[in-house]
Amino acid sequence: MRTVGDRFPSYDLAAVLPSPDGGTLGRVRDTDHPGRWRVVFFWPKDFTFVCPTEIAEFGRRERDFRARDAQLLGVSTDQEYAHLAWRRSHPDLRDLPYPMLADTKRELSSALGILHPVEGVPLRATFIVDPDGIIRHVTVNDLDVGRSVEETLRVLDALQTGELCPCNWKQGQPTLQPS
Repeated sequence: MRTVGDRFPSYDLAAVLPSPDGGTLGRVRDTDHPGRWRVVFFWPKDFTFVCPTEIAEFGRRERDFRARDAQLLGVSTDQEYAHLAWRRSHPDLRDLPYPMLADTKRELSSALGILHPVEGVPLRATFIVDPDGIIRHVTVNDLDVGRSVEETLRVLDALQTGELCPCNWKQGQPTLQPS
């Protein structure tokens, strides 16, 4: 599995982009957000139960990520047409303010090493990628357990300080100063 310090792989994927009518088809590339942080999170399958709770929460918190100059990108191995149908049919997903990428060939998921060995779908992986394309944080949950969007924001804040941050550190608290 790719991890902290590794370069995030290149990608050029079909996607559903935000639009007033519940989404429009397009493409998203790794070069689309130069000089910005990226928070790339994967979910196993569209039209399931745990996934929309996470996807919707990332959507509710998108402004918080944008305020930190971070681009949210959601990814699964479902087709962009499935993403579009799901967005348009699920009230919590209709107005998502970030793209849903379709890794249908499993190239990005495979390059990252996050495919479930039996199910063949992505684990619930979250990657925080710095503006230089380097992975700075990774979390991976099993298929049945949702992740914490709040914790993702906390870690992004800590990484962006460039300083030493103690356990449970939150934005606005003092960082550690080596003697």
